[in-house]
Amino acid sequence: MRVRGELKQYMVYGRHTPSATESNPPIFKMNIFANDKCSAKSRFWYHLRSLKKIKKAHGEILMCKLVGEKKPTVVKTYGVWLRYVSRSGIHNMYREYRELTAAKAVTSCYRDMGARHRARPSSIQIIRVKQVEDDKVRRPNIKQFMKPNVRFPLPHRVNHKLYVPRFSTKRPQTKF
Repeated sequence: MRVRGELKQYMVYGRHTPSATESNPPIFKMNIFANDKCSAKSRFWYHLRSLKKIKKAHGEILMCKLVGEKKPTVVKTYGVWLRYVSRSGIHNMYREYRELTAAKAVTSCYRDMGARHRARPSSIQIIRVKQVEDDKVRRPNIKQFMKPNVRFPLPHRVNHKLYVPRFSTKRPQTKF
């Protein structure tokens, strides 16, 4: 899997192809974070093959739709459960992110895992993403933003009047 740009959240429904022995196979639904529909379907078959032993050749996609956020302008805390393969073994992990949408939180997770743990996107599997209430936050670097009197310093203020030209190239207008 390649992660380029912002990821989107897709809901993918699929099943085993109906046959004479099984005319109504069960439908499987997965929440997939991917760049586009094609990548979402590919990830769906990747996970379904390992979980339920259903290959793409013997299955069908019923629906693949883009999931939108209910409130995309409000900052929320998301908990991300994941597993990844490192050089020393397979690890399960729980991480928290402050983002506007779940898709942006997962994008931040991929970036963070690549930076901190040198994990490739192909070796990361997102297990679950859930919005966390403010009183249930576990990580101290996220808890510091839950205080009501959070202030952000502005260390590098630029005086923009220094960059205004001293002489104008236009003739002044006195009439209105």
